[in-house]
Amino acid sequence: MNDAIKKQLDDAKSHMERAIDFCDGELTKIRAGKAMPSMLDGIMIDYYGTPTPLNQVGTVNTPDARTLVIQPWEKTMLSAIEKAIMESNLGLNPQNDGTIIRLNVPPLTEERRKDLVKKVKEEAEKGRIAIRNIRKDANEKIKKSKVDGTSDDEIKLGEADVQKLTDTSIVKIDKLAETKEKDIMTV
Repeated sequence: MNDAIKKQLDDAKSHMERAIDFCDGELTKIRAGKAMPSMLDGIMIDYYGTPTPLNQVGTVNTPDARTLVIQPWEKTMLSAIEKAIMESNLGLNPQNDGTIIRLNVPPLTEERRKDLVKKVKEEAEKGRIAIRNIRKDANEKIKKSKVDGTSDDEIKLGEADVQKLTDTSIVKIDKLAETKEKDIMTV
């Protein structure tokens, strides 16, 4: 196999791995009824006029499966953190006791679980689409290498290898989605 095709395979593989990692990150953000510090990853706090991630203005702990505790490094940040959580649409009600903020994660209703499973399926489909787009780009670049003297057999082999990468990547995304669905549906 020539160097141009090897490069395309390596590029496709690294792009697909990044797509899988991104999909995994998006699935992690979907709340499964258990308290996880990562649930608050997208929340930005107004820290003296600068939007700052929550985990950079305090510590987030989970004393039990249904509770998150946020302890800001500056007590003056309590109200800003509380406000940001309420505006985040996570469905969590912060309880401010003057030193820490407690968040009780309510158990999910059956209807909410089904909505979350739909969201998981949507994210998994976005991941599969990204993988297929990477495959398409890689195959187009492999076909263009014919101009550089690559034989038809090498092009076919390269495309077959890209397809194998695609299949394994889609299986990984399906497994991530399946695991997340089980996690959500477990009461």
